[in-house]
Amino acid sequence: MKKGSNVNQEEQIIRTEYSELMQKSYIDYAMSVIIARALPDIRDGLKPVQRRTLYDMYELGIRYDKPYRKSARIVGDTMGKYHPHGDSSIYGALVVLAQDFKMGQTLVDGHGNFGSIEGDGAAAMRYTEARLEKLTQEAFLADLDKDVVNFVPNFDETEKEPEVLPVKVPNLLINGAEGIAVGMTTSIPTHNFGEVIDGVIAYMKNPDINTGQMMKYIPGPDFPTGGIIANKDELAAIYATGTGKIKIRGKVELEQMKGGKERLVITEIPYTMIGANIGKFLNDIYSLVETKKTNDIVDITNQSSKEGIRIVIELRKGADAKNLENLLYKKTKLEDTFGVNMLAVVDGRPETMGIVPIIRHHVNFQYELATRKYKTLLSKELDKKEIQEGLIGACDVIDLIIEILRGSTNVKDAKACLTAGVTDGIRFKSAQSKKDASQLRFTERQADAILEMRLYKLIGLEIEALMKDHEKTLSNIAEYEEILSNRAAMAKVIIRELEGYKKEYSRPRRTAIDNLEEAVVAEKKIEEMDVVFLMDRFGYAKTIDVATYERNKEAADAENRYILTCKNTDKICIFTNRGQMHLLKVLDLPFGKFRDKGTPIDNLSNYNSSEESFVYITNLSAIRDTKLLFGTKTAMLKVVDGAEFDVAKRTTAATKLADGDEVLLVTPLLENQTLVMQSEKDFFLRIDASVIPEKKKGAVGVRGMKLGAGDALAAIYTLIEGESVSVEVKGKEVALNRLHVGNRDTKGTKK
Repeated sequence: MKKGSNVNQEEQIIRTEYSELMQKSYIDYAMSVIIARALPDIRDGLKPVQRRTLYDMYELGIRYDKPYRKSARIVGDTMGKYHPHGDSSIYGALVVLAQDFKMGQTLVDGHGNFGSIEGDGAAAMRYTEARLEKLTQEAFLADLDKDVVNFVPNFDETEKEPEVLPVKVPNLLINGAEGIAVGMTTSIPTHNFGEVIDGVIAYMKNPDINTGQMMKYIPGPDFPTGGIIANKDELAAIYATGTGKIKIRGKVELEQMKGGKERLVITEIPYTMIGANIGKFLNDIYSLVETKKTNDIVDITNQSSKEGIRIVIELRKGADAKNLENLLYKKTKLEDTFGVNMLAVVDGRPETMGIVPIIRHHVNFQYELATRKYKTLLSKELDKKEIQEGLIGACDVIDLIIEILRGSTNVKDAKACLTAGVTDGIRFKSAQSKKDASQLRFTERQADAILEMRLYKLIGLEIEALMKDHEKTLSNIAEYEEILSNRAAMAKVIIRELEGYKKEYSRPRRTAIDNLEEAVVAEKKIEEMDVVFLMDRFGYAKTIDVATYERNKEAADAENRYILTCKNTDKICIFTNRGQMHLLKVLDLPFGKFRDKGTPIDNLSNYNSSEESFVYITNLSAIRDTKLLFGTKTAMLKVVDGAEFDVAKRTTAATKLADGDEVLLVTPLLENQTLVMQSEKDFFLRIDASVIPEKKKGAVGVRGMKLGAGDALAAIYTLIEGESVSVEVKGKEVALNRLHVGNRDTKGTKK
């Protein structure tokens, strides 16, 4: 133990309510995710990682007119100085900022493999290079040296970073935003650059503009992938509230081929299809062909390239192209929904806003930026004016100043004379010179400028240039004071700047906006036919035509566990020991040759072979007009009308089971039928099936046999009149048809 340590010091224990501590910690975590990671700021439309990456590129001097720099350098510098959250998040943000298929206006100029619209990832950061786009440099970072935004300490307080970037265009609308925070998400679509600028200018000219009037300038989103917005009339409500759903479709063109054939060509896709969803879209089309939802498709090829999307679907001769197009809208991602939730951080807290409030906040930010900018410029011009006036005044009395400098023993005395007229310690040629010197009253800055002035400044042309600079300075001061004192003048400056950006960077709209009718698919009439359902002992199922079954009847009966003859328009009912009934459309089963393997029933229905087992399989039309007899392990019996199982749901509860119980028997109820229950302890009870009451499928049923402690039913047998059935019990044959018909809910006889 160290000498002098306080061994008797009591341990300090802070007592607190656990729930309160957890609540506070979770709220702190949630706010950190919301503010510092997931949501964009209303002012610059950027998340912290995007803001820090762009600022770091600015600091590194990676400008649009300079050579590209390795992405790894940018990522490492950003992580080390401003964003200590891992390189993958920073590089991911950098990549997205350079992807023209995700951004309305790219902010980073990427060089190398930055991924593709089809979901290919970007190359590793050590291979790619980047630099700022011209727009980013001019409209996002240009005035950082003019004290237009506050700078705050970085995470370790060794650097300063901007609290927000001085963005001069409404980036939140132009590039949109996507982010998942804690308990909230943001999803803002991209918009057309020129249209948004027009909307901002319209607001500045009329701050009372409403959503409807604003939509004359910004009619709707403009996605980088183009496509068609199909619910134009719903956009007004979305822009008013900031929430809603936009229905977007891909653009499909019909092209004529040789021989009278046609093909559908998808040239634009919904924004939501970017990435892996293109592959899913192609798989969905293959699925439509495999499941025979359409027979009109001959071939599918993805001919997309850097030039754009081109997915070609070749059609058979005489195909209904319009119906197929509607089928694609209905059954694939070619028509999708973009959920809008225009949520951003406003004054440090998340807020959902419509389009007019977003523009209002942007315009207020522009006035704030302009005010701080022109105050800084005015201050610099006033400083310049002070020095210029000092130098001009010095030129008028240059001989006296030279005399003061030659007569002074040190700089301190000379400066005191220039600023306060102190002549002590200075030798003058005449009393008049001393008197003139005592009247000098230059400011500190003017005196410093005079003392630092070089002799060549006394040349006539230099003095003339100084006078012109002074006139320019006075003009600037008057202009800046006018801008700062007159809001209309400031608005004029902001609008002029916005118009300049629009002229240079705007481009035509890519997404069309319309009211399109719901896609209606003319269902292809299915030719009804008899088929045979086959399922082997491994659960592989298929259907074959009746003639094929008849030719292979012996092999089919030997190899398959369940065999049913039904219509191809029918449904298969699968009753399980868990009391569930799973429905399966016969059309969903593979139809083919006898030796085809089939498909696992688990893949075609909700049946789970690891949790339940088959009790009874039949087709729906066979039980619709009959009664079904149910029996369980605890000897609960009931009769259910088969019509109750004609339902739309793929899975429904066929009966209600007590804990630990399971279904042993499901079978059609026949006339003159008896039921034999065999318990695990070899008790047998034969009853008439007519004494079993009819119940709803959701009922438990009635007790069929009184079981002893620890006993349960091992099997339930059904017999029809005249049928002989025997079972073996302890090596002896028991003829079930010879058992006495007893009463329900009795103990039965021991065998």
